Amino acid sequence: MDIVLENIPFLLKGAYYTLLITIVSMFFGTLLGIIVAIARLKGNRFISSIARFYVSVIRGTPSLVQIIIVYYGLADYNIKLDPLTAAYIALSINIGAYISEALRGALQAIPKGQTEAAYASGMTPFQTMRRIILPQAIRIAIPPMGNTFIGMLKETSLVSVITVTELLRSAQLLIAQYYVYMPFYLAIAAMYWIMSVVFSFLLEKIEKRLSIYV
Repeated sequence: MDIVLENIPFLLKGAYYTLLITIVSMFFGTLLGIIVAIARLKGNRFISSIARFYVSVIRGTPSLVQIIIVYYGLADYNIKLDPLTAAYIALSINIGAYISEALRGALQAIPKGQTEAAYASGMTPFQTMRRIILPQAIRIAIPPMGNTFIGMLKETSLVSVITVTELLRSAQLLIAQYYVYMPFYLAIAAMYWIMSVVFSFLLEKIEKRLSIYV
């Protein structure tokens, strides 16, 4: 394991990019998921159909293919993105579809009487959604969203195919240098596991905190 310890700084840099990609993709993916979920439930037939088609396509195609299309495919149309930006976009679009489904189910679980009561008190549809419905729906959706976030942490390894030097790519570069496989793969497996445990802990704390106010 000495060879791993000597290269820990390089692996930690890869872990940093793994976390960065995960957090950025989670943020924009959540925003996209909220918009898509509301569009499916509250939009007109045309908007709802577009949202449904987006979810169907993203959930029905491999994440790896989506990443390759964003990075290599768009280049055919003179849309050239740097690898990190392409990773953000592809994974945000991917996670947005899954989060939208979790939120859609949570929104449907909120009793309609709360919406009617909010309207009766003089709230607009936007105020009702922002102040009454969405906070409760997010609390309900936290567990499935948490699973999606942890899955996204591991799926960041796929962006190594577009030369983003995240954790897996860092290990691959070290393997190419030293011609030793097992120590580096065991090391990054342990690092992925630690990050997943930390994410699970934080999401559990958030869920408990939200349950106090709802």
